[in-house]
Amino acid sequence: MAISVMIQRTFSDKEKAAKLAPLIIELRSLATIQPGYITGRTFRCLDCPGEYLVISTWNSLDDWNRWLQSEQRMALQKQVDDLLGEITQYRIYESLVGGIIPQFQAAAE
Repeated sequence: MAISVMIQRTFSDKEKAAKLAPLIIELRSLATIQPGYITGRTFRCLDCPGEYLVISTWNSLDDWNRWLQSEQRMALQKQVDDLLGEITQYRIYESLVGGIIPQFQAAAE
């Protein structure tokens, strides 16, 4: 089943943004040619200046994990993280098909 990966980054320093842009473009370009990559979109938040969201869709979690763990991606990602001064966080989602109730894990008592 296809999965979507959400990547949120915040930066308002124009100098950092100028240095980040080529790295993010390269990450995006390389992702598009990876096996299992379906599509991706980048959003700029209108009510939170400096906040950006990338949503990419992959054929499977295994496809995403291969790209996530590739040396080429990790090298570029390290440069991004170093410029931002924080480690990029990823959220991975799967679509819920209409009518299917999600499974909830009971909280530990």
